[in-house]
Amino acid sequence: MAHLASRRTRALALPVGLALTASLGFLPTAVASAAPTDGPSTAAVTTDGPKLSYVVNTKTGSGAVKQVKKAIADAGGTVVISYDQIGVIVVHSQNPDFAKTIRQVRGVSSAGATRTNPIVPQATNDVGAAAQALSADEAAAAAADATAGQDPLEPLQWDLPAIKADKAHAISQGSKKVTVAVIDTGVDDTHPDLAPNFDRAASANCVTGAPDTTEGSWRPMAGESDHGTHVAGTIAAAKNGAGVTGVAPGVKVSGIKVSTPSGFFYSEAVVCGFMWAAEKGIEVTNNSYYTDPWLFNCKNDPDQSALVEAVGRASRYAERKGTVNVAAAGNSDHDLAVDAIEDTTSPNDTTPVTRTINPAECLDIPTQLPGVVTVAATGAKGLKSSYSNYGLGVIDVAAPGGDSTVYQPPTAPAVNGRILSTLPGGGFGYKAGTSMASPHVAGVVALIKSAHPYASAFQVKSMLTHQADATACGAPYDINGDGTVDAVCEGSTNYNGFYGTGLVDALDAVRR
Repeated sequence: MAHLASRRTRALALPVGLALTASLGFLPTAVASAAPTDGPSTAAVTTDGPKLSYVVNTKTGSGAVKQVKKAIADAGGTVVISYDQIGVIVVHSQNPDFAKTIRQVRGVSSAGATRTNPIVPQATNDVGAAAQALSADEAAAAAADATAGQDPLEPLQWDLPAIKADKAHAISQGSKKVTVAVIDTGVDDTHPDLAPNFDRAASANCVTGAPDTTEGSWRPMAGESDHGTHVAGTIAAAKNGAGVTGVAPGVKVSGIKVSTPSGFFYSEAVVCGFMWAAEKGIEVTNNSYYTDPWLFNCKNDPDQSALVEAVGRASRYAERKGTVNVAAAGNSDHDLAVDAIEDTTSPNDTTPVTRTINPAECLDIPTQLPGVVTVAATGAKGLKSSYSNYGLGVIDVAAPGGDSTVYQPPTAPAVNGRILSTLPGGGFGYKAGTSMASPHVAGVVALIKSAHPYASAFQVKSMLTHQADATACGAPYDINGDGTVDAVCEGSTNYNGFYGTGLVDALDAVRR
C-alpha cells in the first residue's frame, strides 16, 4: 500500500481513496561559534534581508534574559514576546545573519529561524482536506434511529461505543471545572453544540507568538480550516438533545488558535499555545498537528534543534503546571521506531528537499516530545487506521480516528468509517486522521481528571495507559486485502507499536 504524506494538521479526508499531499522547503544552516561573547560585534548590521521569525533559547533568570535581549537588539532583532519563565524569546529580524550572530552570545543555548519563508501572507489555504458534510438524509435517518438519551446524530458516532463513552455518560459526563484546550486552527464557539461548553477566558489567538484575547480571535476566519472546530466537537460537544455528542460532554473546551491563515503551525505560535494553557491552569491540551516547516526536526541542525528546545521547554512547563498534553502521531503510515525514514516534504513553506532521517534524532514535534501522550488511530473495525503512524516505544495509546469505509466499515446504523463532528457555522461533517484520534484521548483524559481533580499530570497519564484496553497486534496487517503486508506490528498484547497500551477506555475513566 502506498504511504500517505503527513499534513500540517493530522487530519485527512477519505471520500473515495486515501490521497494525501503536503507542500514542504530548505534553509541553509548556519554554524554557531564555539566562543560565546556578550554581544555581536560593533560592525554594521545588515537589516535588508527577508523578515523571519526566530526563537532564542536562553538560560533562565532575569539577568541572563536581559543581557540576551540587548544583544538581540544589537543584532537587528525585535523582541515580539519573551517567555522568561522558560527562557524562550520570540524575535523578528531582517538580518540574514541574525541566528548565526545571536548563537555566539553568552547566555544563549540555541537560536533558530522558525520558518524558511518570509513573514508575508501565504498563497494557499491548504491545511488538510475539508470535511465531508453530513447530508440531510443521513441526519434524518440518524435521528430516527436515536434512542432515549441520545443526541440525534449519535447513532452515526460509532467511535463513542468503541471506547465505551456511551456507557461512561450514564455515570459521568465530566466536570465543568475541567477545560480541554484545542491548540489548532481555531474553534467556532458559536456552534450550538460547542457554545454551552466553551471557555472564553481560556481562549486566545497565538499565531504571532504572543496571545491575543480579542473577542473571537480564537475563531477560524472565513476560508480558514474547519479542523479545530471538528476536533473540539469530538472532545466536548454538549449532550443537549441536538447534533453530536462529545467524549466528555460535561467539560469545558477552549480554542487556542496557532495556525496562520495559510495553515502553518510555526514554533512561536505553538510555544505561546502551551504557555497560555499553563498559565491559565488548563488541565488538558489537544495537539492534532505537527510544527512547521519541518516534519522532522533534526538535533544536529542549529535551526531545527532550537525549535525542538523551545517547544519542548513550553510543553514541559505546561506539564509541570499540571497540564496533560495529548498529540496525534501523524498520518504517513511511518514506523517511528525504525532507524531511517525518507522525508521528501520538508521544509513545507518553501521548496522541499529529500533527506533520510533517524526519527530518534529528528523529532516530529510536539508528538515525540518527552511527556506528551502520543496517539495512534484506529478504524471502525478496531484495526490500526491505514494511514496512522506507529512504532514500538513511540505510541502510548490508540483511539478512533476513522478510516476509509471500504477498509473498515462501521456497524449499522453508522454509515461512514470516518469521525462525525462539528463544523464552523453550525454544521456537521466527517473527517479521518490521527487528528481525530487525539481528541478522543483528550476527552478521556478530561474524564479522568474530572474523577480525580487532585491527580498530577503524571498520575492522570498513568491512569490513562493502565485503563486502556490491551489490543494485540493480531493477524499480519493487510488493510486493503491485496495479499501484501502493509505494516508490521511489534510487541506484546499489552504493549505494541500499533496500539501502545491499548484502546482508551472512557468507562474505566469515570468508574475507577
